[in-house]
Parts: sequence; C-alpha cells; structure tokens
Amino acid sequence: MRYHYDYLVIGSGIAGMSFALKVAAKGAKVALVCKTSLEEANTALAQGGVASVTNLEVDDFDKHIHDTMVAGDWLSDPKAVEKVVKGAPEQIRQLLEWGVDFDRRDDGEFDLHREGGHSEFRILHHADNTGFEIQESLIKAVKQDKNIDIYEGHFAIEIITQHHLGKIVSRRSPDITCYGAYVLNVATGEVDTFLAKITVMATGGVGAVYQTTTNPLVATGDGIAMVYRAKGTVADMEFIQFHPTALFHPGDRPSFLITEAMRGYGAVLRNLKGEEFMHKYDPRLSLAPRDIVARAIDSEMKLYGDDHVYLDVTHKDPEETKKHFPNIYRKCLELGIDITRDYIPVAPAAHYLCGGIRVDLNGESTIKRLYALGECSCTGLHGGNRLASNSLIEAVVYADAAAKHASDELSHLSYRDDVPDWNDEGTSHNEEMVLITQSIREVNQIMGTYVGIVRSNLRLDRAWNRLDILYEETERLFKCSKASREICELRNMINVGYLIMRQAKERRESRGLHYTLDYPPTKK
Repeated sequence: MRYHYDYLVIGSGIAGMSFALKVAAKGAKVALVCKTSLEEANTALAQGGVASVTNLEVDDFDKHIHDTMVAGDWLSDPKAVEKVVKGAPEQIRQLLEWGVDFDRRDDGEFDLHREGGHSEFRILHHADNTGFEIQESLIKAVKQDKNIDIYEGHFAIEIITQHHLGKIVSRRSPDITCYGAYVLNVATGEVDTFLAKITVMATGGVGAVYQTTTNPLVATGDGIAMVYRAKGTVADMEFIQFHPTALFHPGDRPSFLITEAMRGYGAVLRNLKGEEFMHKYDPRLSLAPRDIVARAIDSEMKLYGDDHVYLDVTHKDPEETKKHFPNIYRKCLELGIDITRDYIPVAPAAHYLCGGIRVDLNGESTIKRLYALGECSCTGLHGGNRLASNSLIEAVVYADAAAKHASDELSHLSYRDDVPDWNDEGTSHNEEMVLITQSIREVNQIMGTYVGIVRSNLRLDRAWNRLDILYEETERLFKCSKASREICELRNMINVGYLIMRQAKERRESRGLHYTLDYPPTKK
C-alpha cells in the first residue's frame, strides 16, 4: 500500500501526539504511526512531573536556567535552555486545555514538588503517575481529531531519502531529504510506503539496549538508528542517564521506577547496613543531580559487594506518603514492602538518553523535511545530564516550535511519487527467532557490563569488539530475511550501541553522565 499525508509522525509519546494535535488543528492530514499501541510509550511511565516556573513569588526563569546548566555540567546549549524554560508556562496551559489534570492545593494553586538539582519547588505533577495522566489525556484528544489517522501495530523500518532513488548520499551531502518512510504492518507482514511532505521522528529513547532499564521494552532507539543510517547527524549518545532509584526486584524488565520526587519529599538513601552515605559524595545529599547519586549508589554497592541499597521514607507521615505516592505504595505492597514502615530496595537502571538526533531550535534535523522531537532528539537542553522533569516540558515546547516552523514550510512542498516500493524478497525461518532472541540478550549483556555508569577504555574496546561480531551477523541476516519487527529492532539496538560506544570513546574526559576511569574528573 502507498499512503500520502501532509505529515508522517513516527512515535506516539507526548512529543509525537502533541505535534500531531497542533498541526491537525490547522487542517493538515496526519499519519500517527506507533509500533505497538498508543499507550505503550515512555511518557506513560514518567512518574515525577513537569518542570515549569509557575510560583513567581519565589521562583523565576533565571533560577530554572541556572539549575539546568549546572545539572548539564555546563554542556547545555544556553539558547535551547532559555527556549524551553521561558516557553514552559505557555505549554503548561496547552496541556491543561488538552485535559491534563495537575494536582492542586486546597487554595487552587499547583501542588509543586521539588526534585534533585532544582533550587525551588517547581514540579507540576499528578500524584506519582504524571506521565500516565498526560498520555491518557493526549490519547483521548488524538482519537477525537478527524485529521489524524492512527496506525497502531506499524513499525517504521527506514526513512526514505535519495538513497532509495538510486543516488549516492554521504554524511557531507548538504541536501539529504526525507520523503517519508517504509513502514511494516506487523499484523500482515507487509511493508507499506508512507509518503509525506514532512516527517517527524518521535520514537523515544534507547533503554532497552540495557538489561536493567525503567523504559518500556519498545525503547530500542529505532528513530536514532534510522536517521544515522540515512546519514543524519547524531550527537551526545555517550550521555546515558541511569535513574538512581529503580525498584530492585530481580526478574522485572522493565524495572519499576521510584520517582525522584520521593527524595524531594524527604526520603534518604542508606546502604544495607542501614547507614546514610550520600554525605560522602555530595553536600546536597540525596537531592544531588542524578549522575552523582547513581555513581554514589554504584560505589556503595561495589564497596560492599551488594546488588542494591535502600531508600528510606519511614520517618515521614504514613498517610501523607500514601497520598503523594499511591502507585509506589501499592506496587511495593504487592511485593510485601510497606514503604511507610520498610526500607525500599533500589538500584540504578538505564533511564534516559540526553543525546540523539541533532536538531536546531525549530526541531529540524540535518536531513531536510525531517524533524525530531522528544527523547530521540538532541536539542542541547540536557547537555551532560538531564535535570529532573525537564524532558516532558522539552517535548511539548519543541513540538510547538516544530509545528509552527513546519506549517510555514508545508505549502512549498510536494510528494515524491517516484519512490520505489520496499524490496521484500527475503525468506523467514524459525531458527531466525532463536538467533535474534539470543543476540538481543548479548547486546544487553555487553552494554550493561562494559558501557554502564562507570566506563574505561578497556571496557569500551571489549564492547566494541563483541558488538562488531553481532553487527556483521545481523546485517547478513537482515539482507536475506523478510522484514520483521524483531530483526529490525535488533539491528537498531546494535546501531545505537555502536553510537553510544563510539561517542563515549571520543569523549576523553569524565563529564556529566559519562564517567571513565581513564580520565577521572578534576576537582572544581
């Protein structure tokens, strides 16, 4: 099948859906493609909230900007930081119009949380499941919009560029252009051609390349891998944020997240002896930025040979704790842990990618007619380390900027109808699934063992050599196989793992989330 749309949006988290709603409101026809269901996205798992300056009596833009720059280890792009911080209040109003319900105090003002790295209480939230509330509200709005066609169970394989027209394209080519994407209908196994005047990549993060992650297992870096293969620019992939406090319960994948807001609420970290330890690592104690807390926990675990530490909230009022964190309370209780009386076992887990597809202030990538939004993009906001709760607001601010810029461009663009159909002459064998499943486990093991919280040249070289073998095997398998979600995801995971390793090897310093034993940080 061949489809024609004004916009092709690949991904259905907060970034993709908010963009779709904004351009559809102007009368454009939009295809919203997601490889599983609308509900399965990183957005839905974001517990903490949305960072925005709303209480002007104590907070201001300069404070939020400074907090973001400090957390990013001064690698953040000041223009991107200013854009997101100053654009946040307007997009909060937009989320409210779409039906998002943020918690309020009895006086009607927002009930603001504070999280690690923030100097003020500025986190808007909906209990401890803010992302789920946002996702549900946007899904309802998207389904009601007649200008948006939803394609669930559709997996984008490759974006279409001049390469598919038989032209040679290099990374230095100034005019690489995207004309849409080849999309696999998972139910039928057929590969459809989606032609679009403008394509938007909003495929989320890369957490599933690690064995221990808080991300849904659909987070295999698809958009980043597709854009890299199409010769687009990908940056800052070495900056993988490991959330310090994922619930430690062996066998769970993904890991259940214990929101940073709990530490903002007053929870403290303890080792298995019951001793507090953050004073040894940072004067901000348990409210230090995530990279520092994750490395501190990793250090304590290695020091004593433990596989987790504890988060202690037992000193807080039990009823207040249940009120603020109902889902965490319920989840832990299912496992026999009453968080009002028991310590919570936690350990770091891969959580968020600060890099991705390089974009400008309009969300436009280095490939013409291709935008990237949300976690798969690299706007420059996060620098070396994302400040807590800055990601959801970044997604909607840049979705708004991209929608405005793309709408101005749309009238000048046309479809490229000479695009050939996908060549799907390969075969499919049962043995392939065994090989693919085993290879995914190997990727997870390689990344977790050698490209984790603490790195070294030796570890990165070992990872590189082992992943290279998997790359060669997978590419041979891909060329002779029929397209499937499984082989494509494996291919994307290997591409993403390669990018993380390569850019980690290139950064010869310890900075932000990239910590290497060969280049220890200088004391400031």
